[in-house]
Amino acid sequence: MPGRRGPDLLHRWEGNPIITLEDIPFRCNTVFNGSSVKIGDEYLILLRVEGQQGYSFFALARGDDGYHFDVDPEPVLLPEKNGPFAKYETRGLEDPRITLIDGVYYILYSVASSYGTRIAIAKTHDFQRYERIAIISEPGNKDGVLFPEKIKGRYARLDRPLGSYNVGCIWISYSDDLIHWGHHEPVIMPRSGYWDADRIGASVPPIKTEKGWLEIYHGFKMTASGPIYRMGAVLLDLDDPAKVIARSDDAILSPREKYERIGDVNNVVFACGAIVEPNNEVKIYYGGADTCLCVATVNIDRLIEVIIEV
Repeated sequence: MPGRRGPDLLHRWEGNPIITLEDIPFRCNTVFNGSSVKIGDEYLILLRVEGQQGYSFFALARGDDGYHFDVDPEPVLLPEKNGPFAKYETRGLEDPRITLIDGVYYILYSVASSYGTRIAIAKTHDFQRYERIAIISEPGNKDGVLFPEKIKGRYARLDRPLGSYNVGCIWISYSDDLIHWGHHEPVIMPRSGYWDADRIGASVPPIKTEKGWLEIYHGFKMTASGPIYRMGAVLLDLDDPAKVIARSDDAILSPREKYERIGDVNNVVFACGAIVEPNNEVKIYYGGADTCLCVATVNIDRLIEVIIEV
């Protein structure tokens, strides 16, 4: 296929992984699944870090080129010990996704407890002070991502509730206040016989393009030795994102490198953030084997072309 480098559509940075356990300035077990933003010339990644206690929390990494990062000396968001959120965060905070809306950075993330996994929302203006807003899903839901603008006057999100037989599909829902959500509708299903046959979920907050909303998602296929997590892409209608315009048949990134294949969870590439550069290059930040953070790039026009070619 013209324009491809290597076995996948995405091009791994040769210096991967970009953040590992050794880069964290405090004691922890591992780091992975970071959500990214670019503010001026500074790149920020909100990282999921698993502490040696066994639960996850968030730390912040900073860089000036999108590839080399320094991690702040202390975590920025830990599970609450008191108050209304505490009992839902006893098993940690997981997989943040950042969306900028009207000057506010909203963070959708998963909270885990003995009550199950739910989606929560927090906000920040400066990545120094964070404010929890609400828990915004029922148990058994995760992989929430916000659209960066309202759709017909309402906030919109994608998420992944678990349905019957433990099947995970991507749904869309809407809200007037970011707290109360309704008008739920399934959008994307797993596909029998494909790389995303058994479960899928939203990965990167939707990216607006002239051709539609670009959603980079994850899916897995169960094998005799366990699931293999891969990355794919789909275009959704700009006015009605419940409508799928086109979807990639092939995975755009599969676990091939040692840092993607061997770790706390083997055979995983799992994106949580992307940055579109002025030259139309997309930097996609993803966790490798639940053990490190990596980056891969692709030209956004080429990615959309491949999706529409299907």
